[in-house]
Formats: sequence, structure tokens, C-alpha cells
Amino acid sequence: MKDFNELTLADVALNEKGSIISGPFGSNISSKFFVKQGVPVIRGNNLTINNKSKFIDSDFVYVSKEKAKELNCFAICEDIIFTAAGTIGQVGIIEKNSKYQSYVISNKQMRVRLDKRKVNPYYVYYWLSSSWVTKGLIKKNTGSTVPLINLGIIKSIKINLPKERYLQDNIANLLNNLDKKIELNNRINTELEAMAKTLYDYWFVQFDFPNEEGKPYKSSGGKMVYNNILKREIPEGWETNTIAQVFSTSLGGTPSTHNKDYWHNADIHWISSAETTFFPIISSEQKITLKGLEHSAACLLPKGTVVISIVRYIRPSILGVDAATNQSVVGIKETDIFKSSFIYPYLCGEVPKFMALRTGAQQPHINKKVIDDNIIIIPINSVLELYYKIANPIFDKIMTVAFENKHLIELRDFLLPMLMNGQVIVK
Repeated sequence: MKDFNELTLADVALNEKGSIISGPFGSNISSKFFVKQGVPVIRGNNLTINNKSKFIDSDFVYVSKEKAKELNCFAICEDIIFTAAGTIGQVGIIEKNSKYQSYVISNKQMRVRLDKRKVNPYYVYYWLSSSWVTKGLIKKNTGSTVPLINLGIIKSIKINLPKERYLQDNIANLLNNLDKKIELNNRINTELEAMAKTLYDYWFVQFDFPNEEGKPYKSSGGKMVYNNILKREIPEGWETNTIAQVFSTSLGGTPSTHNKDYWHNADIHWISSAETTFFPIISSEQKITLKGLEHSAACLLPKGTVVISIVRYIRPSILGVDAATNQSVVGIKETDIFKSSFIYPYLCGEVPKFMALRTGAQQPHINKKVIDDNIIIIPINSVLELYYKIANPIFDKIMTVAFENKHLIELRDFLLPMLMNGQVIVK
């Protein structure tokens, strides 16, 4: 690659003391120093692997300004942050529009401050977030119980750098523009989901769906009837039932991990409880074969099925693809009457109750019976039909945007190695 120079991260760091640093000793930044407001502390939860997010600018703990000065491990705009202990391969960059002017890094992070005259920080970030750098760092783990990397490993990371600065900038801008579109789509889906939940709440919790005159039912004096099961009033003509009596529900399973025939060359999505974090679910980290499906408790759920994790964090989502699940996930299939656009927001509203019902100290959980026995309100069909006319297009749009993002991510990840080895040139 004659148009590229191979340098190390130390070569492109700012030429001053403290340009590459590790975090403070753990005892110097323990929870006893945390305050309600102050300087945010960057931890592993603010970083991701393989560029799932450049920087998660939320969910911080804080130290006072005085404590931050004492620690002297600040991170500012366009600094690169690594995880040094724990999830090796996590990397982030503090963006120009970050919420805070400065941060401090925790005892498990490292910070690199780049010489911006030599490199575009975003080019370096994309290189460092690549799969090949992540794999290389994991191989250099020096820990036994807890994975560890040190400053020497970080400083020695090799980077292919275009000799012409404008090529760095063009590559970084192209990848950044793709990421901006992905982030915009994520915000659109967050807002659409909030709209859908508000609509459900207005119609089926507050009971202010439109009456025959188009006015809010309950607020306009619609007849309410006391329900002995719910111990409260519901609209006249509405009923209640349990999840199990209305829907077909199933608990997943795990094929034997000792049998390669169940996992090798697999093409059936297999969802874990951790993946219910994503809404909707349109892919999976692992897949199983048809033989694995047939020789386990897992069953194939059609797209549109609402799934809910029952271990640790209780989280519902909707399948955008046909998939099986492990035994920590319950599937609730749609019916001719009840669609995912109704089931999903209903389960979201039940999450606080389910969380309170968890048992088990090491691994808090509920069992499938808790889901099956939960009471659901059954509206009259005419109200459901009106609701679907409004809600279904919202959920359809969410699914469309999610798949668009999947394609954008695939495009970005396809282009990244070719851009950085000179196979593709952006002028």
C-alpha cells in the first residue's frame, strides 16, 4: 500500500506528557467519591465493541470538580477511550457535540489524545473500532480472571494511515455520514415507539379511545363497569382474560453446544434474553440449524411474535424475522384479533409488575407461568380495528427503519476495511 504509512498509535498521539494514560487506582475513584452532580466518569457502559456506538453519552456517575482535578485523568472532545479491564475491544471517541466539556476516565479505562495535525481523530477511531483491531486486542489479553490490556499494548497498535491528509478526512467523513444516518434512524424509531406507547396508554389504560362521536370515551362520560378481577372499572362490553387463554405462548431452549451439527453452517436466528434489548429484533448473534431446532426445546417463532426476557431485566420486543429463542425468553404469538402492535405496548406497561415478582438472588427471574397467568384487558373488536388503523402504520415504519439501519451498518462494515487498505478511494 504505497499510499499508506504504517504507524503506531504512539506515533500519532500528541507529543506531550500524558497524551496516553490509564485511569486512576480503583481506591481513588470508588463509589464513596461519587456525587449527584459534577464531572462525569467514563466507564465500560459508555463504550461499545465494533462501532455499535461512538460514545454513549449517558448513565454516568459523577465526581466533584475538586476530585476530578486530583485524579487528573481528564478526557475531552475527540479523545479516544479504551477499556483496559473487562470487555476488551471496547473503544469510543468523545464527539464534538458531547454533553459535557470534560470527563474523567475510570480505573478500568485508558485515554489517548491524538495530534490532530497528523491524523483525523475519527479516522483513527474507525480503525480502532474495526474487527481486526478488536480481535488483536483480545488475543493480547494479559489477565487471568479478568481480561486486561496495558498501555504498552495500546501504544503499539499499528495503524494504516493515508499519506495524504485529505484522504483521511474523506474516509472519516464518508463513514461518519453513514453513522449519522444510522443515529438519525435510531432517533426516529425511539420517537415512533414513544408515540405508539402513548397511543396505547390513551386508549387502553386511560380508556379515552374515541367514542361514536369521536370524543374521548371515559372523559366524555362513557359507561364504565367494575371488574372484579382487576378491582377497577373498565369500559362496558370489555372483558378480561389471562395471557395463556388468549395467546399461544412458548418457552425457548438451547441445543447441545457439544454437537457441531446443531450450530455449524446454521441459518435459523436464535435469540438470547440479552437481545431483547433491541427493538425490533431483526438479527441474532448466534444461529442454529434445523437439526438443532428439532433436537431441543426451542421452537421457531414467526416474525411479528412478541418476545419477552424473563431473566434479570424483563424486556419485551417484537421479532422482525422468524427466530427461535433460548430458555430465558418467552414468545407470545399474534392471533387473528390481537396483533403485536397491541401486545407489545401492553407488555411494556406490565414490566414494573414483572420486575417486582422476580425471585432468585444470583439470577433474578420470573417463570413462564407468571406471563401466562397475567391478566389482559380484552377490548371490543370495533375499538381494536380503529386502533390498528393508527398503530399498525407506526409499527410498520419502525420495522422498515430498523431494516434500513441493518443495511447501512452492513454497508459501513463492508466499506471500512476496503477504505483503509486502499482498495476503495474516496476523492
